[in-house]
Amino acid sequence: MVALGLATVLAACVAPDEHGSTVKVAPQPTLPQRPWSFEPLGESALPKVRNTAWPQRDVDFFLLTAMEKKDFKPAAPADARTLIRRLHFDLTGLPPAPGEVEAFVRTCNDGNQKAETEKLVARLLASPHYGERWGRYWLDLARYVDETASWLEKTSSAHLYRDWVIKAFNDDLPYDQFVMRQIATDQMGLPPADRHALGFLGLAPTYWKELQLPPDIIKGTVADEWEEHVDTLSRTFLGLTLACARCHNHKSDPITHEDYYAVAGVFASVRHAERPTMGDEFWLPVKKARASVVALEKERDQLKKKKPVPADFTNQVAVLEKKITDFKTGTPHFNMAMATAVEDAALFVIPAANNKGTTLSFQPGKARDLELMKRGDPNKLGDIVPRRFLSAFPAKDGQPRRFTTGSGRLELAQAIVQEAAPLTARVIVNRVWKHHFGRGIVDTPSEFGFTGEAPSHPELLNDLSARFVKNGWSIKWLHREILLSAAWQQNSIASESELRDPENKLVARMPRRRLDFEAWRDTTLAVAGTIDRSFGGVATPLTSDKNVRRTLYGTVNRHELEPMLRIHDFPDPAAHSASRTETATALQMLFSLNSPFLLAQADALAARLEKEAGDSLNARVTRAHGILFQRAPTAKELALAARFLVGRETDKKAWSEYAQALLASNETQFVD
Repeated sequence: MVALGLATVLAACVAPDEHGSTVKVAPQPTLPQRPWSFEPLGESALPKVRNTAWPQRDVDFFLLTAMEKKDFKPAAPADARTLIRRLHFDLTGLPPAPGEVEAFVRTCNDGNQKAETEKLVARLLASPHYGERWGRYWLDLARYVDETASWLEKTSSAHLYRDWVIKAFNDDLPYDQFVMRQIATDQMGLPPADRHALGFLGLAPTYWKELQLPPDIIKGTVADEWEEHVDTLSRTFLGLTLACARCHNHKSDPITHEDYYAVAGVFASVRHAERPTMGDEFWLPVKKARASVVALEKERDQLKKKKPVPADFTNQVAVLEKKITDFKTGTPHFNMAMATAVEDAALFVIPAANNKGTTLSFQPGKARDLELMKRGDPNKLGDIVPRRFLSAFPAKDGQPRRFTTGSGRLELAQAIVQEAAPLTARVIVNRVWKHHFGRGIVDTPSEFGFTGEAPSHPELLNDLSARFVKNGWSIKWLHREILLSAAWQQNSIASESELRDPENKLVARMPRRRLDFEAWRDTTLAVAGTIDRSFGGVATPLTSDKNVRRTLYGTVNRHELEPMLRIHDFPDPAAHSASRTETATALQMLFSLNSPFLLAQADALAARLEKEAGDSLNARVTRAHGILFQRAPTAKELALAARFLVGRETDKKAWSEYAQALLASNETQFVD
């Protein structure tokens, strides 16, 4: 960052006039220098290392050279049993089956661990459950919800954005396309069905506006919405806190006050809208039929309110009901899914017609440039700022890309993956790295400016990001580079490195990782044998006794988060969440002890053990450890189980209590 000394500031504020007197003039703002993250990408030559036998992938060379400079040695490789368990949870969020583990261990013991691991990674990346696991990480960033504010019309299609994200990960949609479609898929010449991607914008928070209040107040609420959109977009894709420039030039990064309004103008030119997912030849007849149904339903409801009741009331209602039914059943695709999306429409906040209150005036198909708001106040306006990209990322002509087509969403998306490609690539590569290793190369994943943490291995991040782009922005390629590395396949056994590098910045071991709530609940269902692995569809409440689907498909309500999620560190769905906070609370333990969910799954697990292992106590305990932990019980564990169950071998309640203890154990919730 470039700092202005006191003398420089004083010299700028006091200057001689033409008569030799001094007058005060406003100092010109000096913007900070460009952060490291803005610099172009480039593959790096692999550094020389002493332990040439250890590296398996390029990333290992960068990590090992940093270790060797500090006189560290990497941890030993994880054994096959640990490795398959770690891979399954990392890529699918579900445990492997005991038989699968035994087959993998047997093959690896024959000397084929490297080849078998490559096959396993390929198989898990091809699993549809991979998209569910990694799609959930993205939904945290996109502040996904199934139910929005209570004052809004309930959307029936929010889940289709979630399902689109899952499919995009499973299909390995190139990340640059993944970014663009969530901002401007409707302007990319793609089929209407792809409009579900616009849920990234369409599910943005909408703030309450009391239109009886004067425009000066409502303008502030609208400006706050625009700020939320800018903030989520910039932190998610660029790792920048662009919203900090709403009131003034950014204090640490090269982002100007004008930059903020140049981008905010895009969001002042869109509105939330449910949009059809079929072409006009199908949609227009549906639109007309739906309008007719609305009119008929209104007529029917008014008829029911009439006093006195007409003599032929029953017949009139029947006629209207038949017309409604005919439109619904006789119009092809009448129930077509609608995308929770946005459409271009400039918004102006103006006085109501009677000059009492406010009107939100949308101009469909139009766009607007915003005036600079002094100190962020929409009632203190400066010059108009044309819509454009950030000045720190000039296009080929040396000027930032101008947004002139519609709202500018498509040009904004293009600029993010073209002019800002080095930053965009570094941000997503770092996010994937963080989920695999527990901490990022940059451990502030949504802050890549000067106020964020410096990268622990800058050359590694630069090289990996450059090769990520070179390999078609493929997330699955990135997974393979990381998962097949010697670094990721280390064990997590405590060593000297844990004392000398407690935060594991040198990656000289693998950390023991706690499962997030989704993976723990899904594991509970899987080992109990009750899990419903069906994909997609409308969300259902997690509090429902009948809900045995993956946690990803549980209802997320923006303003009334379910208690089961709230007490287990689920992020605030009203805001972009770059990381989850891990807590250990009494409420979590009480959930393990008393929740109807865990008690029901304990009963199911006990019944499974009886069915699969018969009446033998040792056989049931051995089967339980195989299902939950993918290993045999130790002699001590067998003795503990026997002490608890002896004399009660046929007591179903005792076996349920034993199963519950295993489900709530540390080993169920942590992965080495």
